[in-house]
Amino acid sequence: MSKITIKVTNNPSIVKFELDEFITKGQSFEFKNIDETSNSPLAKQLFFLPFVKTVFISSNFIAIEKFSIVEWSDVQDEVAEQIEQFIKNGGTIVETSTTKKVAITVYGETTPNPAVMKFVANKLLTKTMLECKSIDETKASPLAQELFKFPFVKEVFIDENYISITKYEITEWDEITLEIRTFIKEYLENGNTVIDETLITTTKNHEQQQETYFENLDATSQQIVNIIEEYIKPAVQGDGGNIMFESFDEKSKQVKVVLQGACSGCPSSTFTLKNGIENMLKQMLNDNEIVVEAING
Repeated sequence: MSKITIKVTNNPSIVKFELDEFITKGQSFEFKNIDETSNSPLAKQLFFLPFVKTVFISSNFIAIEKFSIVEWSDVQDEVAEQIEQFIKNGGTIVETSTTKKVAITVYGETTPNPAVMKFVANKLLTKTMLECKSIDETKASPLAQELFKFPFVKEVFIDENYISITKYEITEWDEITLEIRTFIKEYLENGNTVIDETLITTTKNHEQQQETYFENLDATSQQIVNIIEEYIKPAVQGDGGNIMFESFDEKSKQVKVVLQGACSGCPSSTFTLKNGIENMLKQMLNDNEIVVEAING
């Protein structure tokens, strides 16, 4: 019987339960609720635990993301024991299918930044955005690591269902778009891992995506975050980028935001976004002294 080893990760909400043998062959499975567990009796059982938020099964481990109602130190031994007992009783961890590939479509979209092309898939790629300025930053993303092997790839940004790629000037998009699109499509169809979220190094940007960060902000900052998330971010993501709240200075009325992906370094986006955000915040907060500074991530 496989012995379970408990491994903490860079994300305090996620713990990995490692086995001494592989349980999937080149495939990864993510289950966000019990309704998605038809091919994984183990994941279905785990969702009966009230603190389980997400179950991720890949290679030789089961990673579990918890809700904040408990601490892992209080429940991880119980979970490990439950997984061991399930396997000992002959339970199926996950039913894998090798007969057909998942049908994936990927299409390329131009962005306001001429150096960046956005590649959109018909499936969720990640819940935690990741920006890689070089191959040295791709530890958490096997896909980004592979993309950097193309000599014309300068930066990779992955969020939700799209990948924004920044190219060097040595080539034009019409010469390479089909090659990249085909590579991404085949990579996803083969069930390869896009991002292992347990390996994402916790940075200030990632901390700012957590609920606890939002809860500790002052009331005005929370209003600004909500306005950015609801009214500004969808348009920015549509252009292959991302925008994040950085800070608000109550005395100077200065709001700092960070631009990522296609928006980072774009000749026009910094000015356009700065003025667009500034006008919207002035109007919605009823404060004409608001000033916005846009920082490239």
